[in-house]
Amino acid sequence: MDTLDTAVAAAWLRAAASAVERHESELTALDAAIGDGDHGSNLRRGFTAVGLPGAGPPPTGPGDLFRVAGRTLISTVGGASGPLYGTAFRAIGAALPAPTATVADLAGALEAALAAVQGLGGAMPGDKTMVDALAPAAAACREAADQGLGLPAAAESAARAAEQGMRDTVPLQARKGRASYLGPRSVGHQDPGATSTALILRALAEVVATP
Repeated sequence: MDTLDTAVAAAWLRAAASAVERHESELTALDAAIGDGDHGSNLRRGFTAVGLPGAGPPPTGPGDLFRVAGRTLISTVGGASGPLYGTAFRAIGAALPAPTATVADLAGALEAALAAVQGLGGAMPGDKTMVDALAPAAAACREAADQGLGLPAAAESAARAAEQGMRDTVPLQARKGRASYLGPRSVGHQDPGATSTALILRALAEVVATP
């Protein structure tokens, strides 16, 4: 599989929704330690809504599907997660206007999502947010594209980078969001936003790895 089309995009969103549902309790527990304790339930509600049949015309391509998903996440996910994830998927959609997307296109879309999330929340790598998973994932996907790797290898590389970024948030002190109110007490906890970002990118890797 070398390209991402509407069917793959839809499968990714369904897999992401399933992953969020399976890990809802874990995400909620991570958020309860340093945040509001609602990250899992909020994301589950949003991604479940993404998977419901839409009332509009069928999507014209993967970008169209991701834009609709972004709007749905903004309208259904509470707190800061809704605008952040919704903005990320809308940026991915805007970056993928063609019926199919190459690995280079996907790298550009992840870079666009990163820029959009940073533009909205102002977070930088090391602030203990979803950016700590998304930034290395986008860089890994770009490196894979530059090396001419196929979509499965690129997605796997992005997922592994996101998971390492997720783990790397544990020793960090939060500098953004509610967790930053805890100051040094936020150290030692894995960031829930980085965790959900890693789950969503792992879902893509699993989808495109399927023959």
